[in-house]
Amino acid sequence: MREHGTERAGSSPLDKQYGEGVYRCAGCGQPLFASTTKFNSHTGWPSFWAPLDQATETDTDRSFFMTRTEVHCSRCGGHLGHVFDDGPEPTGQRYCMNGVSLDFYPGEAPPEAGGSSS
Repeated sequence: MREHGTERAGSSPLDKQYGEGVYRCAGCGQPLFASTTKFNSHTGWPSFWAPLDQATETDTDRSFFMTRTEVHCSRCGGHLGHVFDDGPEPTGQRYCMNGVSLDFYPGEAPPEAGGSSS
């Protein structure tokens, strides 16, 4: 998370987790994604079509001779993964996250929009 690395595809058990709950930042515990936005992208990484309100921020990543949009936690700045424009509706986005950057809280409800979780 702190060195902006990427875990090996298929290595995270969270890729196959489809229970109800909330995905939180492994670095600071901030709620990041609701399970209702998770989908199987067939990439080997947990993928979501939208983060929770104000939970993430983005930067341009020009490493590995390409340009991508890096996603990080808006609270602690931990590297979460990248977002791409090839996801499903309603956003068309694919937040492709490193499982090691997330902790899953089964059964937890996401915070209300505009709440104090960000």
